[in-house]
Amino acid sequence: MRRLPFVLLLFVVSHAFPQAGSFIIGVKGDTLNKIDSKSMKQGKWVVRVDELRGEPGYEEEGEFKNNRKEGTWRIYSLEGDLTGLEFYRWGNKDGNCQYFNRSGALVREESWRALNPDKLYDTLEVEDIDHLNEYKTVIVKNEGVAIRHGQWKFYDPSTGMINKIQTYTMGKLETPKNDLGSDSTKVAKKTMVKPKEVQDFEKKNAGKKKIKYVDGSTN
Repeated sequence: MRRLPFVLLLFVVSHAFPQAGSFIIGVKGDTLNKIDSKSMKQGKWVVRVDELRGEPGYEEEGEFKNNRKEGTWRIYSLEGDLTGLEFYRWGNKDGNCQYFNRSGALVREESWRALNPDKLYDTLEVEDIDHLNEYKTVIVKNEGVAIRHGQWKFYDPSTGMINKIQTYTMGKLETPKNDLGSDSTKVAKKTMVKPKEVQDFEKKNAGKKKIKYVDGSTN
């Protein structure tokens, strides 16, 4: 998805009295980048970050509420390509955030849990990764930031298939017990199931003298 790069806005309205705040009128006539009388960012904002020391520049647009990002924020390359969709609560990432390459293909999904910075402690519902649909409530000390919580998925943009899954619980990278020896950064391996014919053969000959037969192995 591509949009026109953010063009310089028509003009800035700065009131003579600082307590009145300021805002910008966009090319579509809408009010942007508002700062209220308490010097807090409010409403819709468009922020541009120029390229610096080899890091690509970008533009992001979304809403502020009392100086904190809130709701959906869209990230664009300076050429106008959509490269990210982020979701915020209390100024921190919250929920599922998605990132795309220049062709618009999904390359990564991140799962975040925002903590309310106005509280000293917050609560999380934590799922047991080895017992699906079982949850427990955990009280955590609030550091005022978002934490990784849930599944992070990494995609092959050429096929749309998942290359890797990471599972986080309150910022901790989990290693499932049923991961068959692999680390938790890999997609879980499938358990090999014997064909029905082999199962029937073994059942029929259970307890009998061992019968030698060809099983397709190379040993």
